Amino acid sequence: MDHHIIVFILFGFIAQFIDGALGMAYGVSSNAFFLSLGVPPAIASACIHTSEVFTTGVSGVSHFKFGNVDKKIFFRLLIPGVIGGVLGAYILTELPGGKIKPFISLYLLIMGLWILIRVFRKNFQTKAKTRLIPLGFAGGFFDAIGGGGWGPIVTSTLVANGNPPRFAIGSVNSAEFFVTVAESMTFFATIGALLFQHWEKIVGLMIGGVIAAPFAAWVCKKLPRDVLMLLVGLLITSLSIRILYLAWF
Repeated sequence: MDHHIIVFILFGFIAQFIDGALGMAYGVSSNAFFLSLGVPPAIASACIHTSEVFTTGVSGVSHFKFGNVDKKIFFRLLIPGVIGGVLGAYILTELPGGKIKPFISLYLLIMGLWILIRVFRKNFQTKAKTRLIPLGFAGGFFDAIGGGGWGPIVTSTLVANGNPPRFAIGSVNSAEFFVTVAESMTFFATIGALLFQHWEKIVGLMIGGVIAAPFAAWVCKKLPRDVLMLLVGLLITSLSIRILYLAWF
């Protein structure tokens, strides 16, 4: 097996394990990795989402198996997420996605800090109403534009508004499969020919992610609620600060 594929298998395993357990970071971390290698944003996002078709499929089935899915949240995120993802994928092939990342990161930083505040105040009782349809659309749109963002935007908002982390993560990860399929189809329809030059990256991420997905879903079920909230908050805050730092400095 080519050593380049092994590198992407290892990275795909780590990224999917974090994503499946905490509901975010596969796309964000993978996109940062791709961009550090000099891969153009549109190609990076297309490669990531092509591999995610398989990883999110296994992850979604695993979360359903372990009872981590709230079907109401799942179905209300599904269609707007698909629509937003298709629109974002099409726009990314025409416009640079990097310019919009700082604005997404500011939103995510606020969400991450809000989650951490709730953890340290032990404020789990209040559950704010979450508008799932616009949230799903925004998550799908920015996920395609930034090469990742479905989990950070949707999961962080649901958890920040008081939804149980286990069901927020499981529902968001399960709906992500359909969003990812729609985005991948759009990328293939627009820049499909270019993706064959990056098949090692796609296959590596796919293999590593598929192996990690069931373990991550099990971890999501077993971790206590306050631990999940703390980890989600720390992850979102740190990723947001890093993206803002890279964008401004």
